[in-house]
Amino acid sequence: MKNLILSAVIMSFVLVSCNQKKQEETINTTTNTTEKVTVKVNPNSFSINEIVSDYLSLKNALAKDNSNATADAGKAMVETLGKIDMKKLSGEQMKNYMDIADDVKEHATHIGDNAGNIAHQREHFVLLSKDINDLIKIFGTDQKLYQDFCPMADEGKGAIWISEVKEIKNPYFGSEMLTCGSVRKEF
Repeated sequence: MKNLILSAVIMSFVLVSCNQKKQEETINTTTNTTEKVTVKVNPNSFSINEIVSDYLSLKNALAKDNSNATADAGKAMVETLGKIDMKKLSGEQMKNYMDIADDVKEHATHIGDNAGNIAHQREHFVLLSKDINDLIKIFGTDQKLYQDFCPMADEGKGAIWISEVKEIKNPYFGSEMLTCGSVRKEF
């Protein structure tokens, strides 16, 4: 009896999965442990566009050396994260999202709480940018974006950031070295 019920559940899952296949996009990404993760995303059900929008506001404020606007954007990002409807995510998608979103929230909170301390905000922006990059790789975005790189950021280790324009406007150094960096790839 248990085998019959289990078979029916598996068959239902397969049928539902096959029917949804037309609406899903498979995205492959690599985690820190070089483990390949494949996540199926239904573009009509879950979006990180608001998170990306808040990130871009934060990035632009840093590029303008505006610590107060950077803090406001960090607070807006924390608020946006609190409104995300995760009911639309499968178990694997939710795990991937939560792993990254928890870090995003932590860094956005630090950035939001440190108006007047742009150096500290930029330290957290290094890690926030990696997390946003990962979210985009996993969940995609409706917007054309660029992954930029500054070799001098993060104490000379180099760091990425995401931008909505091809023109380099460096958030790590702002007016000090606004055009330092290069476009690495396009999303």
